[in-house]
Amino acid sequence: MAVFTDTHRRTALDVARESIVARLAGHALTPPDVLDFPAASGVFVTIKVQGQLRGCLGTLECGQALLGDIGRCAGDAATVDRRFDPLAPEELPALSIEISVLGPLEEIDPRREDAITIGVHGLVIERGRHRGLLLPQVASERHWTVEHFLRQTCVKANLPPDAWQHGATVYRFDAEIFGADA
Repeated sequence: MAVFTDTHRRTALDVARESIVARLAGHALTPPDVLDFPAASGVFVTIKVQGQLRGCLGTLECGQALLGDIGRCAGDAATVDRRFDPLAPEELPALSIEISVLGPLEEIDPRREDAITIGVHGLVIERGRHRGLLLPQVASERHWTVEHFLRQTCVKANLPPDAWQHGATVYRFDAEIFGADA
């Protein structure tokens, strides 16, 4: 897992914020080309307004330009997350952004006692064309048990809650998570 410096974090958060502002204004934004930026397996951008979730989208397939993926995911989280209405420009002053940079997926046996650590691991569960992902902070923020985390990730994948016990493939990942308020 790559380690982000304070400068990397500031740059990533600036790109996310600028991408949201540009998207709301109907403009495209070309992120800066930073050669020494760490690589990642995936990235998710979470947007909250006054502490309320307003969007969270990402990718498990980062390209060479992580900043471009961060910008695209931030703009998408603000405007096309199906669970929410698009962000309004007047919400920008109360906006907080959290970026989760994902490490590689590791297939696990979820029945192993040490397979999942709440607050450390995120989960991906898939079966056939169904796939669901929950970030590490979701389980800890909601005080879930490991079993509840597994069940909710199945539900996110539009699978039965016990699919993790019946043939679904379970992956864990860790993430570097950082954010900033307006």
